[in-house]
Amino acid sequence: MKTCKSSSTGWCIVALEEVVTRLTNGYVGPTRDIYLPKGIPYLLARHIKDNKLTFDGKTFISPQFNCKHSKSILKEGDVLMVQSGHIGETAVVPKEHEGHNCHALIIISPKQDKLLGSYLSYYFNSIIGRRELEKFETGITLKHLNCKDVRTVKIPLPPLEEQKRIAAIAQKADRLRRTRRYALQLSDTYVRSVFLEMFGDFLQINTKNKFKDVLEIPLSNGVFEKNENYGCGTPVIWVDNLYHTISIDTSRLRKAKLDNKSIQKYEVLEGDLLFTRSSLVREGTGQINIVPKLSERTTFECHTIRARINKQLVNPYYILGLYGSSYGRNLIMQRANTATMTTIGQEGIEELLCPIPPLPLQEKFAQIVQKFDRLRTQQREAYRQAEHLFQTLLHRAFRGELTSQNADDEPESVLLEEIPAQQAKAEAKAKTATQAMGEAADYLGTKAKQQDIEPIQLKFPGFE
Repeated sequence: MKTCKSSSTGWCIVALEEVVTRLTNGYVGPTRDIYLPKGIPYLLARHIKDNKLTFDGKTFISPQFNCKHSKSILKEGDVLMVQSGHIGETAVVPKEHEGHNCHALIIISPKQDKLLGSYLSYYFNSIIGRRELEKFETGITLKHLNCKDVRTVKIPLPPLEEQKRIAAIAQKADRLRRTRRYALQLSDTYVRSVFLEMFGDFLQINTKNKFKDVLEIPLSNGVFEKNENYGCGTPVIWVDNLYHTISIDTSRLRKAKLDNKSIQKYEVLEGDLLFTRSSLVREGTGQINIVPKLSERTTFECHTIRARINKQLVNPYYILGLYGSSYGRNLIMQRANTATMTTIGQEGIEELLCPIPPLPLQEKFAQIVQKFDRLRTQQREAYRQAEHLFQTLLHRAFRGELTSQNADDEPESVLLEEIPAQQAKAEAKAKTATQAMGEAADYLGTKAKQQDIEPIQLKFPGFE
């Protein structure tokens, strides 16, 4: 074995091909005629994400096809790597998928006395491992890894017992971030569900009201500034700030040098709504978000459309829910145009149907959304911290620093003590959030359609 020692860890640094018995491709070829309603599970790139293999039960092959392509039959403990697209994603094959097959994935079978599959998978999920793989990526539109290049990737190879210890530590931190991610996923569709519960009946009523009927001022596209004018000055909301949050996160906006005339013309105010004008992905067009309370004058850029509504007629959070719901998204897509990218203009947005339920009911919905937005902010921060802890542990582990006693390093014991404490906290928050959403749904099912005006009392974690 051709090896060298790392000066910092004393571990061997080896080419991957030296410590595996098999490194090959899964079947690469047309799949249109090979799939069956039932049979042997056939694993694809979409089944691998974040060091986990999750089969969706939709792709099966015959035993005959499986035998014909026996070189890619999987064994427990193999590591699967995504070869095209989100390259480098890896997962270990569990016992339940032994004997199954895969498509266009790189299959790595470790030598059992040299390399632990879970250690290798965590390595490629670390920043250090990803950087090693990036050296070999090809393609511009679609990134790709060649099997022959992956064979030569260098990996740190501690003793097998140390590999097991590192994998066990990483698994604990991984479980923490999965719990936090699960809490986020639980709440992804919550606002849409609440909206349909409260306003579903109103959406069934034929309405002649258009969105233009509830505008306070005409719709407007945002400011255009060259890249060289960005760096300091006035905050500008861009298209990418409209995604993944209930209200726009203004804490990290880009800034541009704008004159007073431009600031006045393109300024946004609390409660303004912004729509995306275009997207390469069809579903990204017409996405809507709301401007929160601002600490300084803020503007919006030219790929977004500003809507300022008449709050005597509608609540902006109701409009946010309306055009974020499946009902509203269908209206938007009907008026969108697709060529190279999908676009929607001011006229298309103005002509959107706009059912107008009683204002007190809209205001109840706004109370729920605003409270829930605060919970989501906490959840996102908790997930960010868990991801940071996970990557910190991996980084130290693969640099041999988990046992380091350097004065500048946080002791290993401190990092490891964080995991069970954070895990318990994460599980409690996920459980509490689930209960809170269930209580809210039960409440809405019996109370919300009563058009009284007393405030809704919902219990969310941290807001009692």
